[in-house]
Amino acid sequence: MSKLVIASGNAGKLREIARILAPLGIEAVPQSQFNVPDCPEPYVTFVENCLAKARHASLHSGLPALADDSGICVEALGGAPGVQSARYAGEPKSDDRNNDKLIAALANETNRRAHYTCVMVYVRHPDDPEPVIAEGRWFGEIIDTPRGEGGFGYDPYFLVPEFGKTGAELDADTKNSISHRGKALRDLVDQLRQLNRIG
Repeated sequence: MSKLVIASGNAGKLREIARILAPLGIEAVPQSQFNVPDCPEPYVTFVENCLAKARHASLHSGLPALADDSGICVEALGGAPGVQSARYAGEPKSDDRNNDKLIAALANETNRRAHYTCVMVYVRHPDDPEPVIAEGRWFGEIIDTPRGEGGFGYDPYFLVPEFGKTGAELDADTKNSISHRGKALRDLVDQLRQLNRIG
């Protein structure tokens, strides 16, 4: 396996995934190169949406596919925004409006604990009966004032206590080593190796 399609149009996700896969000799191709239409994501769990996106991208590209579904889950909000993280403030998608809504929702909350969740699914073909599923979580807390210029999404408001920095203040290598996406992708790669689906 030297090439696979990434079932995402999120530039930040594509950069992070490609950066981790490149040393393994795997070319991660965005689904936009195949004009893959948007895939409905009607489910309330990350894993169901992720599986749907992987099968959809593989069907339209003819390649093995890797999908990622992720979001931030805030303890005081019962796990919200969860799967709605990218569209928390409605359409069109806007990181700024999503963050504004999150901070407003936590205005009277002292519990600021939150974590990012990432589920990744790899399928060899659209009807693969054995999708490989991996999961990662990244724990932190929500702060009121954004810090940092890197990252994307909620990263400027997501404080990682052991580093004393937000996700947006971490360099790319450090973030990839501790983030939900980095953990899920490394778990996925380990499973693919065990199954002899990559070298």
